[in-house]
Amino acid sequence: MEGREHESGIESSAEVELRGLSIYTHHGVSDAEQEVGQRLEFDISFDVPDCDAVLTDRLEDTVDYAQVCDIVALAATERSYRTLERLSQVIGERLMERYGCESVRVRAAKPEPPLPLAIQEVAVEVTQERTADEDRESPE
Repeated sequence: MEGREHESGIESSAEVELRGLSIYTHHGVSDAEQEVGQRLEFDISFDVPDCDAVLTDRLEDTVDYAQVCDIVALAATERSYRTLERLSQVIGERLMERYGCESVRVRAAKPEPPLPLAIQEVAVEVTQERTADEDRESPE
């Protein structure tokens, strides 16, 4: 992940993490999962390539965490997906588009999965990174 070089000659970058975002959703393979729904927990991390807040300490120069939560919540509730993999991919794509990230990691967990055996949770983690081709195509 590349950061921005500042007048001091020091390069800075920031990574944002949100852990334990709990959202009631309607995802899954079974009809019951899609109709009744269930709680999912999300852990999100992504880089902020041009985060001026490391120098300015101004709120307008950083990521609005509530906005990140809203992006995740909208992606998780606007439609149903059969797999956590696809849901995580969609969330990552939206965050990359909104914040111009080089990489995004989305972990989606079902704390109470509909399985016949006792299990604490099932989870999927999807990592997305920009390719060199995407970097060349992006407007500067």
